Amino acid sequence: MIVTSEKIQMGELLIEGKTIADIRYYNEEGQSRPVAEQEGTDLASDTEVTDLKGLCLLAGGIDAHVHFRDPGMTHKADISSESKAALLGGITSFIDMPNTNPATTSWEQLEKKLENASKNAESNYGFHIGATNQNADEIMRLIAEGKGRNFGAVKVFMGSSTGNMLVDDQSALSQLFAIKEKCIFIHSEDETTIRTNLASAKEKYGDQIPFEMHPLIRSRQACIHSTIKALETAMKYGTHLHICHVSTAEEVQMIRAAKMYNPAITAETSSNYLWFCDEDYKTMGPAVKCNPAIKSAKDRDALIKGIQDGIIDTLGSDHAPHLKEEKEKPYLTCPSGLPSIGQSLPALLTTAAQNSIELTRVAALISENIASILGISHRGKLAKGNYADLVVLDPKETYTLTHEDIAYKCGWSPYEGKEFTGRVKMVWLNGDLVVRDGQVLGNPHGMPLDFN
Repeated sequence: MIVTSEKIQMGELLIEGKTIADIRYYNEEGQSRPVAEQEGTDLASDTEVTDLKGLCLLAGGIDAHVHFRDPGMTHKADISSESKAALLGGITSFIDMPNTNPATTSWEQLEKKLENASKNAESNYGFHIGATNQNADEIMRLIAEGKGRNFGAVKVFMGSSTGNMLVDDQSALSQLFAIKEKCIFIHSEDETTIRTNLASAKEKYGDQIPFEMHPLIRSRQACIHSTIKALETAMKYGTHLHICHVSTAEEVQMIRAAKMYNPAITAETSSNYLWFCDEDYKTMGPAVKCNPAIKSAKDRDALIKGIQDGIIDTLGSDHAPHLKEEKEKPYLTCPSGLPSIGQSLPALLTTAAQNSIELTRVAALISENIASILGISHRGKLAKGNYADLVVLDPKETYTLTHEDIAYKCGWSPYEGKEFTGRVKMVWLNGDLVVRDGQVLGNPHGMPLDFN
């Protein structure tokens, strides 16, 4: 079954070299059986035929929200280890966030990351450039010089996170939101609200703040306040705004309304917010501490409804590994972030199965929409002439994630022991079969993404 955002239909796909040479659907133009079985076939005699009967074929996932910790924190993760884990999860392309060490806030640092990835990335690769209170002029100069093809979006942290890249100067924000040539990605949490909540928690609990307080410290009000400001600014300037890791019901409703005034506003959520809820802090504690915080079951339901309605446009894993010993520290010193890129698609498939979400929506969320938003050339959709980045799924297979299944350098996952419905069976990268039944084949090597 060939799955796109538009339809699900039986057919076949032909790969020649690195690209899709043809797609033929059965029961169209009188065709009812595979070309390879027909007399007078136009296929070369040495064509390799792979029968995917009973399985689904989609464009490989594009994860535009990852933190691969390279450079500066490679004891936790690196480009090679995490891009390999991405392939095993059906993700053929990643776009890494700028809050590394040093941060990717200049052309010099971007070039270094591109060079590193050209040698070590096992999947296709790209990078966002980070905004600061001082570098808006440089970003605009890079765009004017045509160097915007080398990075995905401009990432603006409107709330603090790993990397200390908070942008809180109003003139800088106005300048960044006025950029028309690139998408603006935002981390949306209000810093003043968070600091006030944290001070209250410290006053009550001292250094022993329970992890159940996390969604009250990095609260829904912090998200709502910041997102209101971002949406108002984006409507004022006509910004191509992408709100990352949406976590509350209120934000879904605000984005729904804002899209009526500025259709260029788009939104992302993460499988972490579709799978977990604040009740999990009682049993999992630090393992589910992330920014923004995971919210209530009602928020989770609202996000699922937002996916069904098309208000949520993309899925980003927000893959953010830390060592287990780091995550076992007390609340105030425990870093935020979950390793999740390998489970992002399976968790979405499970959510889809449980909520009657069509696979057409899955195709839109994991690849097609983000390719369109970022202008990624010749990727993200099953189409003739595009690169043959493909993922084969069994949407009905159930399995439990074991420790042996976890491929991250940090060695753990909050999804260990969880049961999924929907399994990645095979992955093609630029025309080559690189994953089969949970094993990476050969030595895959990705290509740089081109952002037009």
